[in-house]
Amino acid sequence: MDLDLDDDEESASRSKSTCPGETLTSSHAFMRGHGTYVDNDEVVASVAGTVERVNKLISVRAARTRYNPEVGDLVVGRITEVQPRRWKVDAGSRQDAVLMLSSVNLPGGVQRRKLESDELQMRTFFEEGDLLVAEVQAFFADGAMSLHTRSLRYGKLRNGQLVVVPPALIRRLKSHFTSLPCGVDLILGLNGYIWVSKHVKESEQEGEEGFDAEAVYSNCNDDIDDATRTAIARVSNIIRVFAAHFHPLTDAVLLEAYEWAVEQECSVKDLLQEDVGAAMVAAVSAHS
Repeated sequence: MDLDLDDDEESASRSKSTCPGETLTSSHAFMRGHGTYVDNDEVVASVAGTVERVNKLISVRAARTRYNPEVGDLVVGRITEVQPRRWKVDAGSRQDAVLMLSSVNLPGGVQRRKLESDELQMRTFFEEGDLLVAEVQAFFADGAMSLHTRSLRYGKLRNGQLVVVPPALIRRLKSHFTSLPCGVDLILGLNGYIWVSKHVKESEQEGEEGFDAEAVYSNCNDDIDDATRTAIARVSNIIRVFAAHFHPLTDAVLLEAYEWAVEQECSVKDLLQEDVGAAMVAAVSAHS
């Protein structure tokens, strides 16, 4: 099926889904990019995903692909192994990321030297299975990414749940930390790992002098009331629905979808019904 990619800017700005073998446009009018090939003077998709156009260049962003990190990216990951002076972190990339002991906040201030006693207590900071939010700092010679959590906005995650979506759906935003009016905080990791949690006031996150290692590295969740639990579950299901429809995720999209769900009086389980989910995606898409 020809997707009829014309010169109209509005048409070009819309993302179109495609599948392998589908004809996209004429090779005489456009140049082929990643995820495409030329056959009988036509540009054809070689992978399933969304069609992207930059001037006369047509490419297809694969629906299922590993996260390709860049320095400065915000990611959510899970500790997989504790090693001497470092942690291994699963961040959905081709290989585990590395979080060095020297790249985390420790008791006594972020500028102090790391001591031998710190290495002996590494599991009191992070242990296998812990979730954390971090920033990509650099890359090692083998291509593994090096992370750091030297900001009070980074570190161990509590009071919420993890939702995993294809990384291609996460758009680069001015801030990947956002709060919804329903009392839910979101961390949109560029690696496709999204953390949905109870709202934390900014005053509790800021202020280096107020760094409390025991609270920051605690494994105990706070008390969460039923209304907040329901809101977290609703937002998580909204994310799953949009991921199932391969719809890009931003803070604005999720806010509009949440308001639609509340207006329609959809329960948490209702959102996972195929007709309800499709109606929500269609309603949000119509306004975006």
